[in-house]
Amino acid sequence: MMETERIVLPPPDPLDLPLRAVELGCTGRWELLNVPGAPESTLPHGLPPCAPDLQQEAEQLFLSSPAWLPLHGVEHSARKWQRKMDPWSLLATLGAPVPSDLQAQRHPTTGQILGYKEVLLENTNLSATTSLSLRRPPGPVSQSLWGNPTQYPFWPGGMDEPTITDLSTREEAEEEIDFEKDLLTVPPGFKKGVDFAPEDHPAPAPGLLSLSRLLEPLDLGGGDEDESEAVGQPGGPRRDTVSASPCSAPLARASSLENLVLQEASTAVAPPELPKPPPQEQWAIPVDVTSPVDDFYRLIPQPAFRWAFEPDVFQKQAILHLERHDSVFVAAHTSAGKTVVAEYAIALAQKHMTRTIYTSPIKALSNQKFRDFRNTFGDVGLLTGDVQLHPEASCLIMTTEILRSMLYSGSDVIRDLEWVIFDEVHYINDAERGVVWEEVLIMLPDHVSIILLSATVPNALEFADWIGRLKRRQIYVISTVARPVPLEHHLFTGNSPKTQGELFLLLDSRGTFHTKGYYAAVEARKERMSKHAQTFGAKQPTHQGGPAQDRGVYLSLLASLRTRAQLPVVVFTFSRGRCDEQASGLTSLDLTTSSEKSEIHLFLQRCLARLRGSDRQLPQVLHMSELLHRGLGVHHSGILPILKEIVEMLFSRGLVKGKPSQLQSQFRLTYTMILNLLRVDALRVEDMMKRSFSEFPSRKDSKAHEQTLAELTKRLGALEEPDVTGQLVDLPDYYSYGEELTETRSLIQRRIIESVNGLKSLSAGRVVIVKNQKHHNALGVILQVSSSSTSRVFTTLVLCDKPMSEDPQERGPASPSVPYPDDLVGFRLFLPEGPCGHTVAKLQPGDVAAITTKVLRLNGEKILEDFSKRQQPKFKKEPPSAAVTTAVQELLRLAQAHPAGPPTLDPVNDLQLKDVSVVEAGLRVRKLEELIRGAQCVHSPRFPAQYLKLRERMQIQEEMERLRFLLSDQSLLLLPEYHQRVEVLRTLGYVDEVGTVKLAGRVACAMSSHELLLTELMFDNALSALRPEEIAALLSGLVCQSPGDPSDQLPSTLKQGVERVRAVAKRIGEVQVACGLNQTVEEFVGELNFGLVEVVYEWARGMPFSELAGLSGTPEGLVVRCIQRLAEMCRSLRGAARLVGEPVLGAKMETAATLLRRDIVFAASLYTQ
Repeated sequence: MMETERIVLPPPDPLDLPLRAVELGCTGRWELLNVPGAPESTLPHGLPPCAPDLQQEAEQLFLSSPAWLPLHGVEHSARKWQRKMDPWSLLATLGAPVPSDLQAQRHPTTGQILGYKEVLLENTNLSATTSLSLRRPPGPVSQSLWGNPTQYPFWPGGMDEPTITDLSTREEAEEEIDFEKDLLTVPPGFKKGVDFAPEDHPAPAPGLLSLSRLLEPLDLGGGDEDESEAVGQPGGPRRDTVSASPCSAPLARASSLENLVLQEASTAVAPPELPKPPPQEQWAIPVDVTSPVDDFYRLIPQPAFRWAFEPDVFQKQAILHLERHDSVFVAAHTSAGKTVVAEYAIALAQKHMTRTIYTSPIKALSNQKFRDFRNTFGDVGLLTGDVQLHPEASCLIMTTEILRSMLYSGSDVIRDLEWVIFDEVHYINDAERGVVWEEVLIMLPDHVSIILLSATVPNALEFADWIGRLKRRQIYVISTVARPVPLEHHLFTGNSPKTQGELFLLLDSRGTFHTKGYYAAVEARKERMSKHAQTFGAKQPTHQGGPAQDRGVYLSLLASLRTRAQLPVVVFTFSRGRCDEQASGLTSLDLTTSSEKSEIHLFLQRCLARLRGSDRQLPQVLHMSELLHRGLGVHHSGILPILKEIVEMLFSRGLVKGKPSQLQSQFRLTYTMILNLLRVDALRVEDMMKRSFSEFPSRKDSKAHEQTLAELTKRLGALEEPDVTGQLVDLPDYYSYGEELTETRSLIQRRIIESVNGLKSLSAGRVVIVKNQKHHNALGVILQVSSSSTSRVFTTLVLCDKPMSEDPQERGPASPSVPYPDDLVGFRLFLPEGPCGHTVAKLQPGDVAAITTKVLRLNGEKILEDFSKRQQPKFKKEPPSAAVTTAVQELLRLAQAHPAGPPTLDPVNDLQLKDVSVVEAGLRVRKLEELIRGAQCVHSPRFPAQYLKLRERMQIQEEMERLRFLLSDQSLLLLPEYHQRVEVLRTLGYVDEVGTVKLAGRVACAMSSHELLLTELMFDNALSALRPEEIAALLSGLVCQSPGDPSDQLPSTLKQGVERVRAVAKRIGEVQVACGLNQTVEEFVGELNFGLVEVVYEWARGMPFSELAGLSGTPEGLVVRCIQRLAEMCRSLRGAARLVGEPVLGAKMETAATLLRRDIVFAASLYTQ
């Protein structure tokens, strides 16, 4: 062990002691600390520190001492990696556009491919984001099915697709200039020009300009004497005369040779003949289904599909047109076999190696058709909001909303599409979803043929005519004559086993009402009531329709039908609650045998096996299972989807024993539609509105309007201009004052007729002034007033000439009257030229020009009786009765005493009409009367002739303006609302001032519903800070159909979220009101229902469905529907978040959709298994 040496240290110096003197603050106090390394002060000495001057620091570091800069240091320099050389990559280039394509040549009848023909392609540099043409290259494979919101749709059929030349011409905004007409007087782009001729010269021919008159006012000087002599002495008479050709009339004197030639040309040309009106276009072609199709198999020797039965006549007719690639509208009775037409179209598409889309209005029907068609054809796919099966199939079944989304997004599936089958077309009457059908029909490309299947509708031809005009192709309408299963109406009056035979026929299959059955039912009821009175007294039995009485009625009815072997039966009840009550009340009813019970039990076990254990024990599942075992089923919106499918399948197996509406347009504008069309320059929202079914009645005569407009334009050009110079200078004003006075008086009269006091004044005996097509300012007295409040008819005795012919052609053409001030200001009553006659006319409210203050005492019934008697041939020559003669003489006396009309009732003072429009109209009438009385043109001897010329010209111009209005966009019914909605989008920043769709608008295009509210919530970051289950809970307020307020037990985060969503909705509603939309803020906010927020929140957190029933009283089926729609909304929000570059929100929406999609809510449909 090594010994250590002791080291002796010297004593410590005072400075080496572990003491430190610390200055405390700036007060001068010191303190000793026995801490080594302590600071010498707690604050810095001197002034407080400040930031150094950056400019000085930069100068000192970089400019004053440049050697400090590490110019040659490579330790912090950028790294580099050796790149692997690949010379072959230089040879890889993008493929050039294919200049040609192979077009198949098919047999016109069989469709067999006979060969191929090479066709050169134009515009091969197109893309899905710049063109609507089908010639553009396909998009990425990942987007081939659903498309992309940034892609353009394909060009809709029926619209003339513009070429590249047309688009370039439209962009350059070039205007065609007519160098042969009006170029010297009317500048390009102007409707009117400038007349350079002096006022003392007569006006030249329309469209021509005299060069001599144009240069005559200019003093050029130095004129030739011979030329001046030829023209004539200034101010003297013009002696130049030219003899006309033998075949023409003598010409007037002219000031120059040019004028002479122009006059000769104008007189020699005959007026052009008016073109014949175009033939009426017929787009809806009715097909005769009464005659048999004997040559069916000769025309189609190898049908694309064969059935085990022989098709009916209407089915064969439809198949023949499908083979010709025609579009058809099959309106057939229920169970007539419309599906046969759809099946043949699917088989035909498979034969042609094309595709078919079958659309249905509801998802449940899509699932059923998927099962049926898949069993028949095999190659069938299904696309709904939550299911995507075999999307590559040749036949795709989907809802109409899915097809609309594919059309707007430019899906490449549309390229291979041959048929689109619209089943249950009468769903277009649905107020909420009917617009989707119209959008799809408008947006379908031209190469797609349409098959419409519907129940019988009264206006099938009108609807088919609209589609035919829309797509510019004929639609063949095929309707059935009678129902395959006769429909009869019976009345059941029994309520006990003793009366179960009381079933009486009221309406047979031919629509004949049987009075015998009706009276038999009444007698049976009376007999039962009399027996009740004998047993229990005279007190009548109550007929409240309670549960006990309903149970007795249904038990006796089902027993009666079971005896007649007429089960199964369907009972309709217009209440979900009563439907459940009535089914639960039939506890003693058992309609199945033991073997049927076993089959039902096995089927239920097989269907419910896909549910988790707790879901199988749901009260609704257990209750429905018990009912089904006894042969009863319940089916309404409150039932779980899987249970509804079980009921449907058991009913189709027979194990569950249980006037057509007119097609009307439900077209409306949505923000999604507007934004989807605004982002495409070649499509306009106005074109979509023009082609809607709602605009069809006013747009179907567009061709005739265009032809009439062309005819009127020619007539207007041939008319002579009226002279409005000198004393006639105020003739146009006089005409406009008279027209305005007539229109203003008509407005006042309409207000009088619509008022209560005005109708009261039009009673029997009131003297009125009649003005219609047969009578002009004739006095009449009301004899009788109809009792109908909707369409009043006034039977009136009216003065007329004697005799008055009933045929207007026999009376001859009426000479055009020229109104003088007395005619316009007053009424200038009709006075017979010879003997005074009379007639009785039924007047509409618009035929009454004025209501006078005079009332005659008469007997209207006697006058009507006498007049009716004298209309018979044998009494026609009898003189009128004393009552008639007295009334006619009194009316004639009034007319002679008041040529300008007797005093009339004042609307304000006499009838107490205080409406502002009526008061202002009365003041305007007085002003117009004053202006008309001061007119000077009426004193000119040429006033009548020039007035008639002006009136003819003005009437033609007014008719032309009316036709132009009907042909323009301004006549669209929804155009004001469209402008208002565009203003809303512009205010919110979805489009700019010129209508270009911005980022927010493109995000809104990806939303299926509530597009504005969802987009605003996303851009306000109202959803980003929430958890996925909280986002799902809040969004449930946008899809929930049952009204209700959120629970008080909600977390504070959800309560604040609900208020924020309502605040955003209120802000959008206020913008809409400010832009002029009719929907109030309360109505817009009221569309949100937050009654299932807690239910959705707990479901997203994992609560079993069996425990959700205690959180809300909403039926289970409505809860399931809400969660399913919510999952669809989450997926659309996920896509929108990715579009704007929000990966965090997109991930949250994906998680929310995953949390919702579980267990019984998203159990697979039984039809898809």
